[in-house]
Amino acid sequence: MKPFEFQRATDPSEAVATATADPGTRYLAGGTNLVDHLKLGITAPERLIDITRLPLDGIEELPDGGLRLGAMVRNSDLAAHPQVRSRYPVLSQALLSGASGQLRNAATTGGNLLQRTRCVYFQDVTTPCNKREPGSGCSALGGYTRYHAILGASEHCLAVNPSDMSVALAALDAHVTVLGTDGERSIPVTEFHRLPGDEPNRDTVLEHGDLITAVELPALPAGTRSAYRKVRDRASYAFALVSVAAVVDFEDDGGAGTSAGPPTFGTVRLALGGVAHKPWRATVAEEALRGAPATEENIRQALEAELAQAVPLHDNAFKIPMARNTATAVLRELATGSGTGTPTPENREQP
Repeated sequence: MKPFEFQRATDPSEAVATATADPGTRYLAGGTNLVDHLKLGITAPERLIDITRLPLDGIEELPDGGLRLGAMVRNSDLAAHPQVRSRYPVLSQALLSGASGQLRNAATTGGNLLQRTRCVYFQDVTTPCNKREPGSGCSALGGYTRYHAILGASEHCLAVNPSDMSVALAALDAHVTVLGTDGERSIPVTEFHRLPGDEPNRDTVLEHGDLITAVELPALPAGTRSAYRKVRDRASYAFALVSVAAVVDFEDDGGAGTSAGPPTFGTVRLALGGVAHKPWRATVAEEALRGAPATEENIRQALEAELAQAVPLHDNAFKIPMARNTATAVLRELATGSGTGTPTPENREQP
């Protein structure tokens, strides 16, 4: 193991100044991702700044009716928070579908946003990986690609973002508050993560030393319905093959759940996970559904238009129908009012 310096932060601005001045410095919060990378040899920082004692672990009401989530709020606490469960069930469901109870007790809001890919080649330091070592090549090209991207990939990287929480935040139009050397700034979650392009080693738009301090959730109109669904190889502690986060409201109730006919979509916000280097906002499908009756045919056609740009690999062509069918099911259930409650039994925290 490579020795490193350990420092405990007592002030956010001081932590940012210290980290910015030293390229070999990394922040340590819950450690559920970084510590793994230290063990695997993926990263070897010269200094770790422990930020766990910074005053960033609160959940506050915002004047406009939204919520401000401190970067150090633990995933388990956030998922169980009454206002999150009642107003943003998509976020609670996404958090409870990720990792294990033990990891959710340690993982933080800011750390979850910064998770790195679980691509098997990225985690195997004996193989070339442009994300781990720029310019070395991408071993997934021609390799094992069951879990890899079908949207937004490049010749330099096929990896996907592993975060469930980030997919829900993308559908919620959340903003990330970041402290840098020039002060605080707010970044939409939809712009926070990057597609790989020719710099797959850069997962986000953050500069070195930037510190996530909070995530802000916007107020949602009365009657908004939301849900998260994750499809994976086993029932727990597995990353998504495909996941869907949907946040919708309707121009009329249309007699939802009755013989009066389907409601009409108003605002539709849809994000897909497990399919790209970042949470994928399905803007083509959103536009097609806005103002349209919530029929099975309209939903499927919108998803097919969105996924027409997909480029499957030899092991993951199944993700196209899986994404279409999963998103269709989620939107259909929200339209009938059967997918709007608290976390589903299979995703609920286990005793």
